[in-house]
Amino acid sequence: MRIILNVIWLVLCGIWMSIAYALAGLLCFVLFFLVITIPFGIAAFRIANYVLWPFGRTIVPREGGMGIGSIIGNIIWVILFGWELALGHLIAGILLCITIIGIPLGLASFKIIPVSLVPLGVRIVPADELSPATADLA
Repeated sequence: MRIILNVIWLVLCGIWMSIAYALAGLLCFVLFFLVITIPFGIAAFRIANYVLWPFGRTIVPREGGMGIGSIIGNIIWVILFGWELALGHLIAGILLCITIIGIPLGLASFKIIPVSLVPLGVRIVPADELSPATADLA
């Protein structure tokens, strides 16, 4: 079932949102060319990979938690790119939920909104590898 959902997701929404994240990552690496934005570019490419094939993977907080650097970085990310990408997921989710078949896809789009706003301090893991302690967090 995951493969079917991922293929439908890829066609309807995944490729376009992944391109948006890849463009945000490229802007962080090339256009701004600041050492500060390099972690944003890495996070954007990590999320672009997740957005291509989201079913069967989940987002969990990093073991060490979020430090002050991650918090400041997430604030900068929201100002530069996060709100636009979250808005894209919100619009895509609403459009996908219009049909019955699209409801699981729309819910997946809504599930990605938090990581599009706060990409630093989280990691993407296969859902099968979750331990019982981290399964409650996902």
